[in-house]
Amino acid sequence: MTTPSKAPGTGARYQTLFATPSDLELVVTRTFDAPRSLVWTAFTDPKHLPNWQPERATMPVCEIDLRPGGSWRYVYRIANGREIVATGTYREVEPPKRFVQVASVAGDENTTTTTFTEENGRTTVTVSHLYASMASRDQALQYAKFGTASGHTRLDVYLASMR
Repeated sequence: MTTPSKAPGTGARYQTLFATPSDLELVVTRTFDAPRSLVWTAFTDPKHLPNWQPERATMPVCEIDLRPGGSWRYVYRIANGREIVATGTYREVEPPKRFVQVASVAGDENTTTTTFTEENGRTTVTVSHLYASMASRDQALQYAKFGTASGHTRLDVYLASMR
């Protein structure tokens, strides 16, 4: 199943697409009007990543050791003040093409592969998550439909400011 999420007032090419190809998988795809090297930096540099988080959320902690075996730690603060800690390690890092990470969010573990492909100066990012259970996948999908789509809209603006 694939469902689009489109920011108000934007064209169809700015859709964030969500697919659930199996009971344990969630695939999120979005194309950005920016070269791959710039999008890679926005996703992997701790000085840029906090600047395009979803509406009503901040990232006061963003620690990234971008190498195979390296770790990362994010702390998200949502509007009501609640904090969510996400941690993980990188299994593979192939700049600026892809990275594979194992993540732990609220005690639940998943494997995520993020790929960056460029065509005509535009970059498509595909984030493939593999969860331990369908319940975990479904919970992540609910957040992703709000949080990821709004973060991508903010990333469009942030990428334009980085040029």
